[in-house]
This record gives sequence, C-alpha cells and structure tokens, in this order.
Amino acid sequence: MINIQLKDGSVKEYNEGITIREVAESISAGLARVALAGEVDGQVKDLSFKLQSDCRLSLLTFDDDGGKYAYRHTTSHIMAQAVKRLYPNAKLAIGPSIETGFYYDFDMDTTLALEELGKIEKEMEKIIKEDLQLERFTLPRDEAIKFMEEKGEPYKVELIKDLPEGEEISFYKQGDFVDLCAGPHLPSTGKVKAFKLLSVAGAYWRGSEKNKMLQRIYGTSFNKKSELDEYITRLEEAKKRDHNKLGRELELFTTVDYIGQGLPILMPKGAKVIQILQRFVEDEEERRGYMLTKTPFMAKSDLYKISGHWDHYRDGMFIMGDENDEEVFALRPMTCPFQFQVYLARLRSYRELPMRFNETSTLFRNESSGEMHGLIRVRQFTISEGHLACTPDQLEEEFAGCVDLANFMLKTVGLDEDVSYRFSKWDPNNKEKYIGTEEQWEEVQNRMRQILDHLGIKYKEEEGEAAFYGPKLDIQIRNVHGKEDTLITVQIDFQLAEKFGMQYVDSDGQKQYPYVIHRTSIGCYERTLALLIEKYAGAFPTWLSPVQVKILPLIDKHHSYALELKKMFEEKGMRVEVDLRNEKIGYKIREAQLDKVPYMVVIGDKEMENRAVAVRSRKDGDLGAMPIDEFLNRVLLEIAQKSK
Repeated sequence: MINIQLKDGSVKEYNEGITIREVAESISAGLARVALAGEVDGQVKDLSFKLQSDCRLSLLTFDDDGGKYAYRHTTSHIMAQAVKRLYPNAKLAIGPSIETGFYYDFDMDTTLALEELGKIEKEMEKIIKEDLQLERFTLPRDEAIKFMEEKGEPYKVELIKDLPEGEEISFYKQGDFVDLCAGPHLPSTGKVKAFKLLSVAGAYWRGSEKNKMLQRIYGTSFNKKSELDEYITRLEEAKKRDHNKLGRELELFTTVDYIGQGLPILMPKGAKVIQILQRFVEDEEERRGYMLTKTPFMAKSDLYKISGHWDHYRDGMFIMGDENDEEVFALRPMTCPFQFQVYLARLRSYRELPMRFNETSTLFRNESSGEMHGLIRVRQFTISEGHLACTPDQLEEEFAGCVDLANFMLKTVGLDEDVSYRFSKWDPNNKEKYIGTEEQWEEVQNRMRQILDHLGIKYKEEEGEAAFYGPKLDIQIRNVHGKEDTLITVQIDFQLAEKFGMQYVDSDGQKQYPYVIHRTSIGCYERTLALLIEKYAGAFPTWLSPVQVKILPLIDKHHSYALELKKMFEEKGMRVEVDLRNEKIGYKIREAQLDKVPYMVVIGDKEMENRAVAVRSRKDGDLGAMPIDEFLNRVLLEIAQKSK
C-alpha cells in the first residue's frame, strides 16, 4: 500500500500501481470526468501514469496550468497528424504547448497560406471525432533513432541524438501517427472540445539563423467553445491595438529595410512622446537625488574584460575589429562600467554614500533577427539607466527607493495594473554563466528575498534569469498578443565593484567595497512607447499626446484668429496644430479623431466675435462654446495632473 497526499492536504491509502485516473474515480465521478492530468511531486503526468510510492498528487483540470498544458499539447499532436495526412512529405520538428495555445514547426515543400488552415482544421475535426487513444511507449536510444529514421523524420533523429545518455526516450501514438514526445497528454483525441488555428509564420530550426527556415502553425484550444470565442474576440481587439500597426498609421515610427532590422526610425510624433517621457524621468530622478552623467557609446574591449561582459555577453555585442587588431572596440550593451568611472575619479568616503548616478543611455545589442518585433525588441534603444553605490546598511533602503521610483513611473503612465514581478536568480546547475561563488550567490539572494518580502511584493522566483553578476527583480509586462517581456529591472551587484577597484573609506578608516544597484526607472523608452500605444490604442493621455489641441477654422477668414490662438496656447506650453486646409469642417473633425487628438477647437464667426472657442473632447464629446481662459484652465490642469 502507498500513501497519497491530495491537494486539500488529506492523505489516502491506495494499492501500489494505481493510476492517476483511478485515484480521480475513487474521489468522484465528476472529478474523473474533468481531470486532464495529474501533478505528482511537482511533475505533470498522464492520467494513465501508475503511482508506485508515497507521493503528493494534485488532479489537474483545464483551470490549472498543467491541465491546460496537456490539453493544448494534445491539440498540437492532433494538428501534426492532420498535416501529415494532408501533406505526407512534411517533416515534423517540434510542437509544444505554449501559454496562449500551441504551435508546431514543419519542413514542407508546400508554402502554407492562411486559407489552407481551414483545410487542416477540418482534418483535425475528423481526428477528434475518431477519439483516438494516446498511448505512451519507450524505446532504447539506438532503436529510437532507427525508428525515426525509418519514418523519414530527420529532425526527430537530431533531437534524440542530442538527448543525454541514459535519458528515457518516449513516444506517443494516436492511430497511425507517432511522435517523439515527453508528454503529458490527454487520454484520447476526443477530449478536445474547441480549437482554432490562428496563423502561419517562419521559424528557424532551433531558433538559429544558420539553420533551415521551417513553417510554424500557431493555434489555441479551450475546454469550452464560449471561452474560445472570447479569446478570438480578444485577439481581434489586440490586432487593432498592435503597436506595429497603430504606430505606423499614427506616424509615430517607421522602419526601412536598407537601414536594418531592429533599427526603427522615430518620426516627429513618436520622438515627441519619448522626449516628454525622458524629461519627466530625468526631472523626477534629479528630485530623488540622482546625478546625471553622459558617457561614451563605445569603448575598448579592455573595459568589457574588466567587467566580465567580454566573457559573458560578447555574443550580444556589436564588435569593431578582431582579436588581432591593436585596439578592438565595441558598442556598449549597457552603461554600468562607464558610470563606474565617475565613482573611480577619486577615493570615496562613506559620507558620500549612497551615490546615485542616472543617464538616458543609448545601448546596442546584437539580437537575432528572429527576435525583432516592432519597438519591443530592437538592436538600438534608449534606456532610463542608473547605478547606485551604497553601504551594506543602506542596501535595503536604496533598493526600496528604486522599486518605489519604478512603481511611481508605471502608475503615472498608466501601466501599473498590467505588470507582474519576477525574482530572477542564478542557475546553480550552470555556474559557468555567472561570476562569484555559490556561497556569495546564496547570501545575496537571501538578502534580496528578505528585502522583497519586507516590501510586500508578490513575486515568483525564476532560476537562470539573473544577470551574470547578481540577482534581480524584473518587472514583467505583456504586449497585446500575450508575449511577456521585461520592462524594468532592479539588480543587486555584489561583484563588479571589486573587479573595478571601487572602494570607500568607512567610519573606521578601512577601505570597503560598496554594493552596486543597477536599475531602470521606466525601462527602455522604445518598448515603453510600444506598450503605451497598445494600452491606449494610440489615444495617449493629454500630457503625453504629441499634439494636444487641433484648431479647426471653418473658412479662410477664421485663419488669423486660429493662428492667434495657436500662439497663445503654445505660450502656455501646449502642443498645438492648426488645420488650414480648404476642407469641410466634418472632414477636418474626422481626420483629427483618426489622429486621436485629445481636444479639437472649432473656430467660426461666433467664436471670433466672442473671443471664445467651440470645444470637442476626444473623451467627452462636444463640450460646446466656452471662453478661452476656461478652456486653457481645463486643459492645463489635466496636463499638470497627468490625468489618464
């Protein structure tokens, strides 16, 4: 007999070898109907998995991440089987479940068009109706390779050969379809209730540009058709808000093939939004005791060798020259080793600490072309970067100040409700990726965890996401398509000060190395702009709008008054345009609405006579005629309060 601890904490005794499905049936028939998989001591397993010893067991439904994973993983296999039926010469690559659904990569002679997804969907529906059982089996390494070679699946053969010696090699079979797979899966294809294929894209095999480009089919699936319909509706809304589409329509940015991928051109309106953000950030940082620096865009490799970036980050850098040159330069992928030189200009006293440096830094990172996405992931970008040197006693207060600054920025621009927090730690199984000893890492990570707990931050821990020199708090955010990226980081660095010889004299006259905090306050400006476009669907709050007021004279004789108002408003610090085109007023209003301008001021005879303005608000509609001062007070208050 074995003891199984269930999700509610209760412990039940069962015969050794009982399956997860049988445990579910012993609890209730209803639970057995909705159970999709089981989590055994933290690992998700098929319902057919046999329990051989004492364990903790959670029965997973579609409401659980593990249940969704098994459900969508099975849907990806159904799609792969349908593709193989329709295109027998297609070669299988990989087909995982992902957070929003699933995908599968294929090497095919046929270039799939979106219209052909419907044909694949119909074949998938047949497979679901056939209710094929998914059966797991294993093979020894040599037999597994031979098995996939006979099936003509070279990508699967490569995957098997890359598995460590002694690794269990498992397969799943459903009808005439067999796939190399670790699982888990649903018991049968008939369990899938609602699915949709969404798009086709190119994807390099194993994510490397050196490998062949494959065709990737994306899809999603749900336990209920109503949930699928809701998701599709959200996707349609996301397309409308996609910053790649809106940013170009609103003339905020553009890209040019012969300039290069990941090198966007900010047009006047987009550049204006970023300028507003930069000025706001720099002013707030100055108010909080930061000192502004301006450092070079590149340096000799010597600098990066001291910091460790040459050994740990070189693949992500743009390097000029080769190792045989007398001097090798590289564009900077970060600012920290440059700002450290300000600290190193002379020996520091503990009385000078904490010392806070900030810089609006242009950085360069050699991202792969497959990673590029609009303004969210680019090769040249500008960041609100800062570095703080502090004593051990000051570390918690300074770290808390960095988090407070980041949260203040997020709240001001309206992104605070869309973020989550990740405590990024080192990977003790991949020590070559980092500098420092295991004892140092554990000590600093425990200190950081304590600080986060004192701050009351709800966070998840993630191994392997730390910087090579220390752990970090990553403030994560999703774009409209559900892809998660890091927007802001606050990092504790316990190593680079010593590498650079950064010291201070303590109260006892002894030389010590400070802690260094690396932080951003609003992150990468380009990424922030992209997220703001999507958040507001291009209709920025008035304080951020590149054009805050558009003046629309009815006819030529109203032009002089319109231009007088423009000058008056601009003297108050407002951003104003006048539409002097010989067009009907209705057309001008529609154009201003499409440009998402917060306020339109219509000028006719009455407005000229009464020294007034007729106001239309993007948010509140027609506000009617009002005195100039009343309108100015309304808009200036909205700008001053940074209202959303």
